[in-house]
Amino acid sequence: MKFGIFDHMDRAGSDLGRQFDQRLNLIELYEKVGFHAYHIAEHHATPLGMAPSPSVFLAAVAQRTKKLRFGPLVYTVNLYHPLRLIDEICMLDQMSGGRLELGVGRGISPYEVGYYGVDPATGPERFAEALDVILKGLTQKRLDHAGKYFTFKDVPMEMQPVQNPHPPLWYGANSLESADRLAKQACNSVVGMQAEAVGKFSARYRAAWKALGRRDADMPLIGLSRHIVVGDTDKEAVRRTDPPLAGPRRRPAAPADPREVRGCTGPRLHHRGFGFDGARAHAARQRCCRHQLLPVPARLRRSVVRGVQTVGRLVRRGSHARPLRVAKKKPAMGAIAG
Repeated sequence: MKFGIFDHMDRAGSDLGRQFDQRLNLIELYEKVGFHAYHIAEHHATPLGMAPSPSVFLAAVAQRTKKLRFGPLVYTVNLYHPLRLIDEICMLDQMSGGRLELGVGRGISPYEVGYYGVDPATGPERFAEALDVILKGLTQKRLDHAGKYFTFKDVPMEMQPVQNPHPPLWYGANSLESADRLAKQACNSVVGMQAEAVGKFSARYRAAWKALGRRDADMPLIGLSRHIVVGDTDKEAVRRTDPPLAGPRRRPAAPADPREVRGCTGPRLHHRGFGFDGARAHAARQRCCRHQLLPVPARLRRSVVRGVQTVGRLVRRGSHARPLRVAKKKPAMGAIAG
C-alpha cells in the first residue's frame, strides 16, 4: 500500500507568491516523511485553481525534491495542443529523472473548458483522440495522425521521456463502468467514491485486467481518495474549515453563479499552518460530501483502516485477490493506492 497527496491549490489569501513558497516547503516535507507521490489538480478561472498551469508548478517540485513522484491529476487535455503537451511531459520527466506520474482527463467543468472556446459536448471524443496523439508522440520518433480534431504528418519527435514507454497514466474515476476501459489502458486510478463502491470498482478492474491475460504483479494502482482535515481535537478540525462543516450535512443553497459548485471537482488537502481558507463554494460542497474525514490523528488512522479493509473485503470477494494489509504507521493525508 502507498500513500499520496492529491492537492487543490485553492486561493489562500492575497499573497500568491507566499502561498506557492509555503506549498513547495510542504511538498519537501511530503518527501521527507515518505509519501509515494504528489498530485495537483488543474482548474481555470476559479479560486479553486491557483496552479492553472500544472507543468510550471511541477517544474519547481522537480527541483525541490529528489525521490517524490509527482504529476497532474489531471492535465485537462482538451485545453492543450497535443504537440505542446508532449513537450511539457517529456521535459518534466527529464528534469525529474523519470519521476513524472501522468494524469489525464477531459475536464469535468463545462464552464472552464468553455472559456477556452472548447465545446463541452465534444469532450469525450476530443479527449480520446488527443490522448491517442499524445501516446503516439511519447513513443514514436515521428508522429503521423489523421483524425477529426488533429492531423499530423511526419512530425519529428525530438523530445522523449525518461520512462519507457511513457510515464505511468492516471485517471480520476467516478463510475464503476470506467473500470474496464482503464484496465485496458493500463491506467492507475484515483476513485472518488465510498469505500464499498471503491471495492466494487477494484474487483471489476482486477477482473478486466486478468481477462486481458496480464499478470497481477503488473497491475496499476487503484487509489481510495478522501478529504482530510487533521486537528488536535475533532472540534479544532471542524473549526479549521471555512465555513465550518459542523451541523447536519445538507445540500447547500444554489449559488448565484453555478460555477461556484459545478467548477469544483474533488478533494482539497488541508494542513495546519499552510493556508486554510479556500473558496467558500468548495467548503459548501464538502459540507454535503460523504467522504470527509475530520478526526484527530489517532482516529484518522482508524478511519483509514476501516475504509481500506472494506475495499479489501469486497476485492477478495470479487476477484480472490490477496488480502490488503495496513502497516502500523502514522496517519497520512490524500489518496490511498494499493
